[in-house]
Formats: sequence, structure tokens, C-alpha cells
Amino acid sequence: MDGSDLQGWYSEETATFGDRLAGAREAAGLSRKDLARRLGVKLKTLSAWEDDLAEPRANKLQMLAGLLNVSLSWLLTGQGEGVAAPDEAPGQAARAPDLQAALLEIRALRAEMLAGAERLGRLEKKLRGSVAGGGASDA
Repeated sequence: MDGSDLQGWYSEETATFGDRLAGAREAAGLSRKDLARRLGVKLKTLSAWEDDLAEPRANKLQMLAGLLNVSLSWLLTGQGEGVAAPDEAPGQAARAPDLQAALLEIRALRAEMLAGAERLGRLEKKLRGSVAGGGASDA
């Protein structure tokens, strides 16, 4: 499946590496325990990856992509060959309208938070530059 039709769900702006890893694992029908065993890592390690508390090394990323039948690029960025978004999964019952609205709101909030974090980073960098350059005055 082409990642372009999944931009809204698994894109870099709305989903983390851990979100995509968990989604691909679930789509493959594997439990965390099963995938950890196949990768040769502890369950705690895989859980940390899915919870975005740690990141796998390059060799484990390659193994993950192969075991989950997704591209390495999709795991990292949400672009490329990946899995269907939960709303698009075949055989899934239609979601209640209020749940659908909540999911859309969550995705919009994530995008707003990302934009806010980027603005904050730019302002902090500007402030550090002003302070380091003597641009701040003593009050």
C-alpha cells in the first residue's frame, strides 16, 4: 500500500515512530511478546520503542521493517509502503460518529502541538542568540 493515502493517520506530523510500530505490529497480528521474541529483544525494550521512550538501533529497524512487511521509510516517517490506517482496515465495523470526531480532533491537536513546539524552538533559539550576543538589557 502506498503511504500517500495514509498521510493523515500515520504521517510524521500526526504519528510517532512508536505509533507506526504498534500499528504495523497489530496489522501483522503479533503481540508485543511475539514480536520481541522474533527480534531477540526484551519485551521491556519493545514496549519502550512503542511508547516512544527509546529508539531501536539501525539493525533492529531493518528487522522490524522486514518482520512487519513495511518499508523502513514508512516506519521512520510514515511515507512509503505501510499498513492501512485503522479506519481503512478491511472488515472493521464503522466507527460511531462521535468517536470519529474525537479521532479527528486528536489528529488536529497533534498537528497544532507540533507547530507550537516548532515555533517555541525558534523563539528559544532567537532568545539564546540575543542573550549570548548581549542583546538583553539588565532591568
